[in-house]
Amino acid sequence: MRGKQAVLAGLCLIATNQLCAQSGAALSPAVQQYVSINAPTFALTHARVIDGTGDAAAEDQAVVVTNGRITAVGPTATVPVPAGAQVIDLTGKTLIPGLFGMHDHLFYPAGGTGGQRNHHQFSAPRMYLAAGVTSIRTAGTYEPYNDLNLKESIDEGSSPGPRINPSGAYLDATRGRVSSPEDARRLVNYWADEGATNFKAYTNIRKEELKAAIEEAHKRGLKVTGHLCSVTYQEAIEVGIDNLEHSWGPATDFDPNKKPDQCPPGAGRDKSTLEVGSEPVQALIRNLVMHNVAITTTPAVSECAIPGRPPLRKEFTESLSPVTLEARMQNRRRPYTVADSLRVERNEANARRFEKAFIKAGGHLQAGLDPTGSGCSLFGLGDQRNFELLVEGGFTPVETVKIMSYNGAKFLGQADSLGSIGVGKVADLVVLDGNLVQDPTAIERTTIVFKNGVGYDPAKLFSAVKGQVGIN
Repeated sequence: MRGKQAVLAGLCLIATNQLCAQSGAALSPAVQQYVSINAPTFALTHARVIDGTGDAAAEDQAVVVTNGRITAVGPTATVPVPAGAQVIDLTGKTLIPGLFGMHDHLFYPAGGTGGQRNHHQFSAPRMYLAAGVTSIRTAGTYEPYNDLNLKESIDEGSSPGPRINPSGAYLDATRGRVSSPEDARRLVNYWADEGATNFKAYTNIRKEELKAAIEEAHKRGLKVTGHLCSVTYQEAIEVGIDNLEHSWGPATDFDPNKKPDQCPPGAGRDKSTLEVGSEPVQALIRNLVMHNVAITTTPAVSECAIPGRPPLRKEFTESLSPVTLEARMQNRRRPYTVADSLRVERNEANARRFEKAFIKAGGHLQAGLDPTGSGCSLFGLGDQRNFELLVEGGFTPVETVKIMSYNGAKFLGQADSLGSIGVGKVADLVVLDGNLVQDPTAIERTTIVFKNGVGYDPAKLFSAVKGQVGIN
């Protein structure tokens, strides 16, 4: 870890993986302009609380926060409010933990669709925070230094945004210049020295290169995830991978045309007719669970291939630059065949079946939005859409909150301090207008987002990025 990072006041990660809360007083004026609540002690009363652990929602709850940490949780009628505390009445609102975006890049396709990816150091962090995403893992990056520098700026309180768990450069031949096991080891060590906390292997990496990268990362206590193709899921499990991206979509294990260290034609992505209950799929699930390999689901970006979806939101269209918006609308109007649309819908339904079977078997599922491809999945908004799609796919709202909060914190080794609502936890909290248990779209109605016990105004954060995406 670089010297500056080691002493930052905003996020001090100590040996127990506990996180130090940041004082609101340490925030710069550039950050304070978005702050709506900045009291040393406050109480959120009469809230519906979904705590992130998987427990049922609790009604009429109070949560007391002092110096950025939760000091009391319980029924409003029985939790004492400290003298001098600011009291915020949350009647009719739902309180959840801050979300963990586990595949949340800081780049977005230039022009709104495909092609070059531009890193968004201004709009991305503001949009993530406004949407209730208080922690992200970048899951691969084209510009590691930009991500590392932004993380430092946020941690020291000079920029608003979520906690960033930054990845190193991609592990493969085209994105990260990895053409041998020696290259893989070199890349891992270089970016680990610079401050990367995780790595992502990409589609063309070969098995021996992946093995070398994982071994080197594990020596340093770091994890490796993968959006794979040339390497099957079973092969990745054999060499010790920690996480696999995009659910089972990229798995080439079931493709009869798969050859060693090569992506098969079509990349083996069509799983619309593959039976989740079949023995080959069940064997894969058992192997994933046995070796503690997590799965990251990204339904918001997969939905982009379905005509007319996702529904257009004001926060989405207003955030895009005019050129980017027009490109996005043209892409949205592109012709689809009925057969292709049905195949994508069946693929997504099958992915949810796979994920439910994976969890039932004891697997660890987490989520991210992946703001790439056609540009329909946008910073933070795509995370919220993930929530709606997972509920649409059969998960309960309570299960989905756990997938999108506690599970991410647990994977990153931060569950002692983040990912759930409980005494002693850092106060990363999201206030939603409405009953999330009954109405999944309430996830879109963030009214206050607390990070480190400081409450941010989502409306001000969204307003700041109007017309910026695609540019800044």
